[in-house]
Amino acid sequence: MQRSTASSRVESLLADWLAVLPESDARLPVSRLGAGEVAAELGRIQRNRARDAAREAELILRLAELRPDVDDPPDTAGGRRRRSWRKTAPEFPGVSEFFPDEVAHAINLGRGTAAFRARRAFAWRENLPATFGALRRGQLDERRADVLADVLQHTTPALARAVEAVLLPEAAELSLARLRARALELLAELDADAVEQRRREAEQAADVRAYPTADGMAALTTDMTAEDAAACFAVIDALAAMAKADGDPRPIGVIRSSIHSMLILRPADHGLGAVTVNLTVTAALDGLEGASARGGEVNGFPVTAAHLRALLARVQALGLTTPEGGSLTFALTDQHGRLLATVTAAELARLATQGCPDHPDTQPAAAGQSDAEQPGAQQSSEGGQSPSCDCPVAGMPADTDAYEPRAAQRRFVTTRDRRCRAPNCGQRVGMADLDHVIPHGQGGRTTCANLCCLCRSHHRLKTFARGWTFRMDPDGTLHVTSPSGVTRTTRPPGLRPREPEPPQPDPVDDPPPF
Repeated sequence: MQRSTASSRVESLLADWLAVLPESDARLPVSRLGAGEVAAELGRIQRNRARDAAREAELILRLAELRPDVDDPPDTAGGRRRRSWRKTAPEFPGVSEFFPDEVAHAINLGRGTAAFRARRAFAWRENLPATFGALRRGQLDERRADVLADVLQHTTPALARAVEAVLLPEAAELSLARLRARALELLAELDADAVEQRRREAEQAADVRAYPTADGMAALTTDMTAEDAAACFAVIDALAAMAKADGDPRPIGVIRSSIHSMLILRPADHGLGAVTVNLTVTAALDGLEGASARGGEVNGFPVTAAHLRALLARVQALGLTTPEGGSLTFALTDQHGRLLATVTAAELARLATQGCPDHPDTQPAAAGQSDAEQPGAQQSSEGGQSPSCDCPVAGMPADTDAYEPRAAQRRFVTTRDRRCRAPNCGQRVGMADLDHVIPHGQGGRTTCANLCCLCRSHHRLKTFARGWTFRMDPDGTLHVTSPSGVTRTTRPPGLRPREPEPPQPDPVDDPPPF
């Protein structure tokens, strides 16, 4: 007796549904597991991680369907998206340019990570459906599926599936490096033009990036052609070998790093004009003088207090004097790290001389001293010492009715924010705009309590993307809500969360009065 086609289809759908469900486990204490059980659970975790990656990709693709580009500003509109920095084509045709930002907001990671996950989701669905299916069933791990998507996302679906058909059966047995090499070999055999197009697109998207690593160190990376990279490394390596032969006792890697820095900062016979480099150093006074171990930042990179002192000594600023060709700004904060005022060294000296305008016969109390302990306390008419006042003599810069912020406002806001304030964005203030949180055209004042630093990408999102809301507290805390209803909060660097208010006593526990 033959089974019906409908029954077979239902069983097939049921089998597929069961295959994509996470595998359950008893979750015994790890200390009670033997080697075989440990290996089995590790394998189960990898399979479930693959299923989760496939599910995440499906959700991202669904969000893309819900965000068409119909509401995006046209290229002829003011504030249109410029492609002078990135010359590649739009990432997702037909989808809003702000779609990756909403994905980033949902997963609480950066826009670059969100765009990467969106690109691979489209690649899996359009170019690699068999790989996508294997990922759903936990038969192929996420890392190998990443490799195939990365190599084959820019070619045609037909060509990508031809490579996939050859590689997928053996993909789980190949190392990541070998899988990538095999995919590139097959792609070059089947369509060398696709490889060349990919190389040209990569050249157009080349950039230089700096990111912190650990312990006050950072990495500087450059995208370039393979031949240029090989030539640059050969030059650096040859110079390092010469230095080593001349008696440099440092490890060869340290010498290479120093020579790389030297070639950029002090190039010989380059024929170019002088370049002024701006380093923004953020530090606490007690850390600089050695009273605490509080560190700081150099252009957004975290460094230790000792590292800061060494750096400032190099630029002749250890004594808090203005370095030659640089500037010095004092940031005054309260005990919670909230910025109260920013002043230059000259302004600080002038304020100290003038004192309080409302109490000219008093002097501010020195930290930790009573009125009687002040060495310079003035005598009152009765012969005693006059009390000191606690009036602030510096504060937030005055508001302006103009659209453009004053120089003092710009200094205050950039000192407070230090980088783009959008969640998970690390763009430093040198490449950021000062944005009115409540738009100036909608009645928003040009005041430090209504200005924050946003990079150009997030400035455009706030201005043109529908459904996003930005709200800022007086202390600079920014709340950003996406069209999906997810709210993320960022505080200015250095601003610490306030201590929760103590609970009110329960009247029942209060003793009766006697």
